[in-house]
Amino acid sequence: MVLYAGKKMSAKPTFATVQHILTRNPDLAADIMAKVKKGEKFELLARRHSNCPSAKKGGDLGEFKRGVMVKPFEAAVFNAKIGEVIGPVKTKFGYHIIKVNFLR
Repeated sequence: MVLYAGKKMSAKPTFATVQHILTRNPDLAADIMAKVKKGEKFELLARRHSNCPSAKKGGDLGEFKRGVMVKPFEAAVFNAKIGEVIGPVKTKFGYHIIKVNFLR
């Protein structure tokens, strides 16, 4: 908790800035995650493999507010640390590899 003007406020972040790679193939998602862990550039992997229109921007989804994304995606993002790459995260859209760039 953080004190602000004498009131307790939650220190939980409410906004996130992320990039992601979306695929419907769980094996491909696992392979992409392994490549990220080996140091391959996230942006290039997103352009090459993601089924999301954000692939053209290296997977950049920009900033979003808590409560906007599907629950599994959002839970993974807001439980991660800045700079962390997480996944595969399964949603109704497929499997996501997510890079958390900023939380506030």
